[in-house]
Amino acid sequence: MRLLFCCEFYYPSVGGVQEVMRQIAERLVLRGHDVTVATTRLAERNVDEYNGVKIVQFGVTGNLVRGMEGEVELYRQFVRTFECDAILIKAAQQWTFDALWPVLDAKQARKVFIPCGFSGLFEPSYSSYFDKIPDVLRKFDHLIFYTEKYRDVDFARRHNINHFSIIPNGASESEFGAQRDPTFRQRNGIPEDSAVLLTVGSMTGMKGHKELLEAFVHLKTKRRHVTLIMNGNIPSNPLLLSHKENLDSKDSREQSTMRTAYSYPPLWCRVSKVYQVEGLEGVAKKSLQRVYFILNTIQKLFLKTIRVYREEGMIGVRSRILRRIGTCLQDSELLNYLPAAVRASLNPMSYWMAEAQRTSNNKKLVITDLSREELVQAYLSADLFVFASNIEYSPLVLFEAAAAGLPFLSVPVGNSEEIAKWTGCGLICPAEKDDRGYTRVAPTVLATEIAKAIEDGPRLKELGRVGHANWRENFTWDVIAARYEALLILQSPKSKKD
Repeated sequence: MRLLFCCEFYYPSVGGVQEVMRQIAERLVLRGHDVTVATTRLAERNVDEYNGVKIVQFGVTGNLVRGMEGEVELYRQFVRTFECDAILIKAAQQWTFDALWPVLDAKQARKVFIPCGFSGLFEPSYSSYFDKIPDVLRKFDHLIFYTEKYRDVDFARRHNINHFSIIPNGASESEFGAQRDPTFRQRNGIPEDSAVLLTVGSMTGMKGHKELLEAFVHLKTKRRHVTLIMNGNIPSNPLLLSHKENLDSKDSREQSTMRTAYSYPPLWCRVSKVYQVEGLEGVAKKSLQRVYFILNTIQKLFLKTIRVYREEGMIGVRSRILRRIGTCLQDSELLNYLPAAVRASLNPMSYWMAEAQRTSNNKKLVITDLSREELVQAYLSADLFVFASNIEYSPLVLFEAAAAGLPFLSVPVGNSEEIAKWTGCGLICPAEKDDRGYTRVAPTVLATEIAKAIEDGPRLKELGRVGHANWRENFTWDVIAARYEALLILQSPKSKKD
């Protein structure tokens, strides 16, 4: 079969969506299918095929609420004319799904959609978007949810949409079949008797890193030494190119990424050069263009502030302003003269990171972005995986912890409680949810739960053993890919349920 996968980001970008789509796509290729992925063009991607999966890139960013920029029509035309047996789209609220709303009826292939949590369901700015979603979901032949009970599947049930299956996430049997390297701790400067905490997540500001750092600072335990490994990458930026540029040209891609780094000469030099070439008329024209640019920037900033106010209130606006000030001052000596509470408000991540690094000799903080092979070794060498994310759907990292035989402590985010039950590998730390569905754990509570967990070594070992056994039987990507294959080739009516 010829299959088309559509997702906002894909390899070499790192993240949950990317990993799920890559694992499924590559395994379907091994099963004899032809798989193409339509995704965002990235500066760091220099291949059009990876592990047998073809990659077609588009310079697009945004969604229907924020607005979409770039090659939107080119993407629509590609999907509309691409000959395939089935199309799989992952995640709402992003352009590879939102841009296709006008052309879904015209696509004759079997259409399968993974809503992926509806993270904006309770956001006021998305109310109109989700008013339209039920009719859009009915255009698909089948839906896939990762959990029995969460905001997306509950939303579908409320609107009498029943053509769906529940298929959980998983972890790679080839990756986590590796043997533990006994030298991992030594080469990372971690004492052999240290209780090692591991957390994994992109540095987006929504993965609970700040709360976890604060909890680590407050952590008091009977263990002699504790290490926190915080592994995360900075998300990739999309690469937007105009239609006039050669999209396949390496030089073109490099020039586009270099534009933001270009160093402009002083203003008077630029004005003098324009005057010499174009005269006063040219100077006036360039000046008007600059004024227009400044006014346009102010307008965008104003609209963004209004959007933040509607979504998060004045607290959100204040928080954004303080973070921006903190970013501007992060390398300034002025920060050293400000009170601790003010520094924590200006740049909470940097503040608590510095506090964690200043803790006593019985704690060690490791902030890193390990290669995939080395990250697997981190899973295999740690004592407890800790997860404090603010918003999730079905966190892959919890399945990966189970695959490594690593017990996890998670806040009740996404379907983490369900994963703990399925795998038998997890503990849940109490945490509140705000009125928009974001999980907000109290750092002192998290610190207490971490201490309780790492002080009960026998219990952690048993959780890890059970989790690994359950993962091996039910949650490997090989097992899960077979279920995706069955749904994609299925020619049943919309009402049939897996």
